[in-house]
Amino acid sequence: MKTLQNTIKEKLRKSIESKDFTDIEEIYFLLDKALNKPNNLVLCGDAYKYSHPKFYESGTTKIYSYLESRGGRFDATVFYGLQIFLKEFLQGVAITQVELDEAYDYLGTKHGVFGREDVFDKSKFQYIIDAHGGRLPIRIKAVPEGTVVGVKNVLLTIENTDDNCAWLTNFLETLILQIWYPITVATLSREVKKIVKNAFNETSSLPDNIADFVIEFVLNDFGFRGVSSVQSARNGGSAHLVNFRGSDTTIASKLIRDLYNTDSILGLSVPATEHSIMTIKGEDGEVDMMRRVLEQYPTGIVACVSDSFHIFRACKDYWGGELKDLILSRPSEPGNQLVVRPDSGHVLNTLKEVFNILFDRFGFTLNEKGYKVLPPQIRVIQGDGVNLNSIAEVYKLLKDNKISAENIVFGMGGKLLQAEIDRDTQNFATKASFAIVDGELRNVTKSPTEMDENGLLIKSFKKSKQGMLKLIKRNNIFETISSMDEDFDSFEDELVMVFENGVITKEWKFEEIRERAKLTMKLDETELLLFG
Repeated sequence: MKTLQNTIKEKLRKSIESKDFTDIEEIYFLLDKALNKPNNLVLCGDAYKYSHPKFYESGTTKIYSYLESRGGRFDATVFYGLQIFLKEFLQGVAITQVELDEAYDYLGTKHGVFGREDVFDKSKFQYIIDAHGGRLPIRIKAVPEGTVVGVKNVLLTIENTDDNCAWLTNFLETLILQIWYPITVATLSREVKKIVKNAFNETSSLPDNIADFVIEFVLNDFGFRGVSSVQSARNGGSAHLVNFRGSDTTIASKLIRDLYNTDSILGLSVPATEHSIMTIKGEDGEVDMMRRVLEQYPTGIVACVSDSFHIFRACKDYWGGELKDLILSRPSEPGNQLVVRPDSGHVLNTLKEVFNILFDRFGFTLNEKGYKVLPPQIRVIQGDGVNLNSIAEVYKLLKDNKISAENIVFGMGGKLLQAEIDRDTQNFATKASFAIVDGELRNVTKSPTEMDENGLLIKSFKKSKQGMLKLIKRNNIFETISSMDEDFDSFEDELVMVFENGVITKEWKFEEIRERAKLTMKLDETELLLFG
C-alpha cells in the first residue's frame, strides 16, 4: 500500500539511483509533512463520521460546535493541551494527495471498512486539497491555556470557514476531543496541589517563598510506565508540569520545549535507586548498598528504596544506626537530603511507623506551629499507593501526629496519568450548537429525556447549549452566554482565536500557562468558594 512514508522512500531511492534530483522540492514537501504530522488525518476520524456529508442537508453551509466539561469529579478544569493537537495534526498542510489515496483504500472500496463504495466521499477531502492546498478551512477559538474554568462552560468553539466544508467541523471532533486527557491530568494535578498547599499552610512554618519552591517538587510524576503509550506519557506528563516541577517523565519536558516556546527544562528529578540495585548483594548486603548510595552522592538529593527486605529494620538499624553519622555528615543546607522510600505495605500504618523510627533515631525540631521536622539531611518519599485521596489521608495522619508536611514528598504513577481518569471524569463533550442551512440561521441543541435508576423519566444532564457562544466574565466569574441572549454582542469574549485556515494565530508559552494555573500560597478564597 502506498503510504506517505513509503512514497518518500521510493522517490528518494529513485532520485539517488538516477542521480536526478529534480523532484527534491516535492520530496522535501512530503518529508516535512511526514516528520511534523506523521499521522494520516483523513484516517483520524470515527468511521461513522465519513457518512455524515450525505446526512447533512444539501444546503448546509455552516456547522458551529463547542467543547465543554459537563461536570464531574471536579468543579473546575485547567484548560491545557490544545496547542499540542494544533501543531501535530492541524497546522499547515494537514492532508496530502498521497494520504487521501491511501485513505481511499481503507474507506472507499468494497474491501474497506464499510464493505461498500457509497459511504466515503473522497471528493470532500479532494476539495480541501484542490481549493486550499490541503490546509483546513476551520476556525478555532479557545480559552487561553492554563485558565481555570468552572464546569458547564464553553472552553473551545470550532466552525468551518468554507461553505463547502460544513461537514469538516464535526469530523474533527474525534481528534479535538482527545484534549480531555491533558485537561484532566492538569486538573487532577492542580487538585493535589490544593491539598499540598493546605497541608503546608496548616503545619509548616517555612516562609511563603521557600514553601512555594518546595511544593513545586512535592508531587513527582512516576507515570511513564503506567500509561498505554509514549504519546500519553508526553501529553499527560506535560500537563502535570503545569502545576509541579518534579517528574521522571523526561519526554514531557521535550514536548514542552518543542511545542510550547520555551528553552527551559520544566521537569526535574534526582538520582534514585530501584530494587535491582538494593537486592543485588542479597539481604545481608543491603546495608552495603545503602552506604554506597550515600558515598556515590554525598551532596544533593538522593532517594533510596528501603523496603527490599524489611522497611522498619532499614530505618532503625541501617539508616538510623550504622549509617546515621554518614547521613548527618551531609550538608545541612536545603537540597542535600537522603530521601527514604518505603514501597509496600499499608500506606498510613507504614508511614506512621517509619516517622516514629526516624524521629527516635535522628531527633527533630518543633517549628513555629508546633509540628515536628526531621533534621535537614533526611526526608521521606511515598511512591506506592498514591492517589488524590491517599495524599489527603497521609496529610491528615501527619497533622494528627504533629508532623510537618515538609517531611514528605510523593511520587504518583498510573493514578496521575491513566488509572481512574477518562473522558467521563469530567464528562467532556463536543456538540453542534449552531448551523446555517440554505441561508437560514439555526440554533441547534439536544435535550434528552431519560429514565433514571428508579424508572422515572427526567431531563438528562446531557442537554447541550445552543447558538453561537461566548465565554465571559461577570463579577470576575466565568459564564457562558449564547447569541440567543439579548446582551450577547455587548460582552467581550474570553475565547481567543487560535487557529484559522491552517494557521495557528495564537501560541502560548508554557510559563504563561503555569502562571494562569498558579495557586497562591494562601489559597484564593474566591476559588475555594466557587469550586471547593
